[in-house]
Amino acid sequence: MNKYEVMRAEEEWQRAGAYSVRIEGMNRQHHISLREEFDEHDCDGTKYIILLDDGYPVATCRFFEAESGKATIGRVVVLPEYRKQGLGRIVIEEAEAWIKESGYKEVIIDSRIEVVEFYEKLGYKRLNDSVESNGVFECTWMKKELK
Repeated sequence: MNKYEVMRAEEEWQRAGAYSVRIEGMNRQHHISLREEFDEHDCDGTKYIILLDDGYPVATCRFFEAESGKATIGRVVVLPEYRKQGLGRIVIEEAEAWIKESGYKEVIIDSRIEVVEFYEKLGYKRLNDSVESNGVFECTWMKKELK
């Protein structure tokens, strides 16, 4: 596996790396409009993890406070040519570490149905059996207690 640089992004120039991965991986690949991909949670209080391959952003996720003691991870994207290399796991684990350092005790994820098993391998559990349409994807809520 290649050696990837992990960036914890809080400044706008750093967030641009996360945005570029999301545009390539979601807007372009799944034809999700920019308005749907970028929402009210893309703001100064939101934190982003970016994986860089020789300076080029290839994977990302974001997190923000959901409610007291809980953080929500979302917009987990790995560029198509970098998938199946464990990069999704790296960005989630790095986000969880930062979330824990920030004092949160629980993580919530709005998971696409087709990747529920991926999150289960990382210790997440479905909140219930409900499935909701979230844009072009069918999703379910999952959570994990941080220890």
